[in-house]
Amino acid sequence: MSSEIEKYSKRGLRTSYISTVVGISLVLFLIGLILGGVLGITDFQRQAKENLFGDIFFQERMNESDIKQIEIELKKWPEFKVVKYMSPDAAIAVFYENQGEKKELDEIFEGENPLPPSITFNPREEFATKEGMRKIKNKLLKAFPNQLIEVSYNEANIESINLGFKQFVFLVLSIATILIAIAIAMINNTIRLALYSRRFTIKTMQLVGAKANFIRKPFMIQAILQGFVSAILGMALLVTMFYSIQNYFDELAITYSATLFVILGGSLIFLGVFITFISTWLALNKYLKMKIDDLY
Repeated sequence: MSSEIEKYSKRGLRTSYISTVVGISLVLFLIGLILGGVLGITDFQRQAKENLFGDIFFQERMNESDIKQIEIELKKWPEFKVVKYMSPDAAIAVFYENQGEKKELDEIFEGENPLPPSITFNPREEFATKEGMRKIKNKLLKAFPNQLIEVSYNEANIESINLGFKQFVFLVLSIATILIAIAIAMINNTIRLALYSRRFTIKTMQLVGAKANFIRKPFMIQAILQGFVSAILGMALLVTMFYSIQNYFDELAITYSATLFVILGGSLIFLGVFITFISTWLALNKYLKMKIDDLY
């Protein structure tokens, strides 16, 4: 009879452990979606900023070899991600592509190419602002005062991208903060319910003389393992969902990097272990301080 009770008790504990891990995994999956969205937006913002461009125009006396020499020098500057020489033929081809009907434009230009040779550049993310582009322009004009005519870029486009992303990121972070707070509360509640079923075991150990730290130790180790396993399962769900979306929705151009997944996985493991550890610690302290009559 006692063996049957023990067997039933172990089965109940195992079921409780699995249900707790599954519950925490789903909540961490939700947190992962939020963090992944924030990280994805940040990465998309970086790409958008680094796709901004400017043009450097030169004096008429500058030949192709001189301009290419400047191109080589500019590639060493920390402000630029991409620096590319644009010949007059390449420049007019891009112009035709952006503006439309080639035949009509040829008639306007009377068969001549009005575009001078130039250098096109893409700034790094930290310089893709109004102030950053202004600094680049001043530095270029100071470094090559007798070679340049103008440094041109679309200031309104730069301002629009930076302002738009600031507003969007603020909105996403506000929603993410609320959802993460709810998720943390759900994990905390799951841990408390799991320990509630073992409150008599905790109190019995205390009554037979076990020290508080001795009672806490197995529960804290279990909490760390629960947090770690839950984070791994939550990350597995995220990766599965990502690849499912990528395979079934070919029209969605989803970009990702190994670095993003490492950051996301590390964040989930830290959050999973940290939240379960703190929640278990607080719940244990509550039951250790309770009187026997309050357990019922």
